[in-house]
This record gives sequence, structure tokens and C-alpha cells, in this order.
Amino acid sequence: MRAVLISGAVALLVALFGTTLFIRFLVRKQYGQFIRQDGPTAHLTKRGTPTMGGVVIIGASLVGWVTALVATQQLPSASALLAMFLMVGLGFVGFLDDYIKISNQRSLGLTPRAKFIGQGLVGVLFAVGALSFPNAQFRTPASTRISFIRDTGLDLALWGTTIGLVLFVLWANFLIAAWSNAVNLTDGLDGLATGASILAFGAYVLVGVWQSNQSCQLLSSVGPRCYETRDPLDLAVVAAAITGACFGFLWWNASPAKIFMGDTGALALGGAFAALSILSRTEILGAIIGGLFVLVVMSDVIQIGFFKMTGKRVFKMAPLHHHFELSGWGEVTIVIRFWIIAGLFVALGVGVFYAEWVVG
Repeated sequence: MRAVLISGAVALLVALFGTTLFIRFLVRKQYGQFIRQDGPTAHLTKRGTPTMGGVVIIGASLVGWVTALVATQQLPSASALLAMFLMVGLGFVGFLDDYIKISNQRSLGLTPRAKFIGQGLVGVLFAVGALSFPNAQFRTPASTRISFIRDTGLDLALWGTTIGLVLFVLWANFLIAAWSNAVNLTDGLDGLATGASILAFGAYVLVGVWQSNQSCQLLSSVGPRCYETRDPLDLAVVAAAITGACFGFLWWNASPAKIFMGDTGALALGGAFAALSILSRTEILGAIIGGLFVLVVMSDVIQIGFFKMTGKRVFKMAPLHHHFELSGWGEVTIVIRFWIIAGLFVALGVGVFYAEWVVG
């Protein structure tokens, strides 16, 4: 538990003080955000605001995590390394996307193909690694079973080990792409994605700590009262580091934002959330905990699908938060209300998680 507190506190301080230094660096280099002309006109005033703030979130998370390991004299577990690998890997893809946008002063960065290949390569390496590195109990960081609150009876390896590996890689990459794009779409208003991420990753701190206290390895038993998660406390430390980093970053990212996280931060946070849901065996529960991100993605899917079928729009503009902007809502009002919705989803997810254990 001490590692969880150290990780979160150090990451918060690094992000809080590191962001202001990074803002000064970006201003000197004139690395500012390019604003689309077809978006809400109120956003045009944000043109030139420093972006790529995700670099600070990633860096602060890594410093917080490593500091906790050093302070508690622990070696990094395979699960924590995989989660950090996915976060940093996708963050690097986002960084390249942001840098191209800034360099060319346009809203388009990497080509969709290049972005897909980059995300896919990182995702495949993560997925293969998640089924490798068994511990003394022959548990790998992830399993081929689809999970809700724990592994279910739906096993992707039912038709053989090789087929199971391929299906798991596809399933994991679907989750990775879905969550990284979900956070990216949500990052459209000052502080919106950062605040929602604090709540979602904070929930995974609680999940990891609880799973650690009720671990099947610790209790030397198997059943509905214990969890098969390989390294739950290490995942809680990772989640705490990311939560703390987002807290520190939000100080500067709240309206009016002094810096944006960019694709660097959005893809990194989405990848980290996907990793935590896969490695903690809570893949479907993650969709409840991150319910706000799901709503934002669905609004975009509905808008595009309905327009292609009928030529008409369901919302004034997608994603959902832009619809409310064009409806006359203030930006701060939208962000706070969306944070409330995110909090309700988190409360529901954690409640379902705990209720399942109580019922047994």
C-alpha cells in the first residue's frame, strides 16, 4: 500500500511542476495546437496553445512508478512492465502524430495507415507478452479467457493454443484501439479527458488493491472469493502513478487550458486503460468504469452511421460534447457535467465489482 501512495504522490508533484517547465519550452519552440476551421468557432481562440502535454503525463507516471519501486525495494513485475510498455508505445505513436501536425501547421498528422500500423505493432507486442512470462504458479499476466469482473468460461483457446493466441491478439488490439480512440475523441474540451481519466484510473487503484487483498495466490485457494489476477498490487501502483500524473496535469489543462495533452497523452492514457482492464481480468467491467468514454465514442459512431444511411445528423456535431457546445452550453458547464457522468459510471463499475464479491 505504501508503494501506491508514493507512486501517486510523486507522479502528481512531477506533473504539477514539470508541466509549467514544459509549457515554457513549447512556447519557446512555438509548438502550438492547430485548430480545425469546421469546429466550434469558440475554439479558434485556442489556436497556438502548447500541445503534446502527454509527454509530461507519461514522464510523471514513469517517475512515480519507478520511485515507488525503489522506495519499497521491489523489482518491476511483468504485468506492470507490460502496462507501462503499452502506455509509452502508444504515447510515442501519438507524439509522432502531434509533431507532424505542429511541423506542418495542419490538423492532420500521421496517415491513418501509418497510425494503424504503429498502434498495431505496439498492440501485438503487448498481447504476445501478456500471454508470456509465467510466474512460479504458471500464471501469465493475462489469459485467453474473455473477462468481466474475472475470467469467464469463454476461452479463446478453446480451438487450440495457436488459434487462441491469434484470437487473443485480435481481441486485445480491438480493446487497445477502442480505448485509445475513445480517450482521443473525449479530449475535445479543456480538462475533459484529463478529469475523466483521473476518475477511471482512480477506480483501478481500488480494484487492484482489493484484488491484491483477495488474491488466490495469497489465500491459496480458488473460487468466487478470490481473484486470479497475476500482479494486482503492481497494477494498482501503475494506476496510482497515472492518476497522480493526471491530477498534476489538470492544474494546467483545466479551463482556460495552458496546455493540451494532444494525441501523445490521449493514446497513452487509452492504452494504459486497455492494459489495466486486460491484465486485471476486468475487460468488460472496464466499459462500465470508462462509461463516459464509451458514450463519446458511440455518439460519433451514431452520427457517422446515421448520416451515411439517411444523409441527416442526429447531433449538431459529434462527438457529444461539441453538440452541447453548439446548443449554447458553456465549456466549463459541459466539462463539469461530463465529469459528474464519468463519476457515476465509475461508482457503478466499482459497485458492480464489489457486489459480485459479496454475492460470491
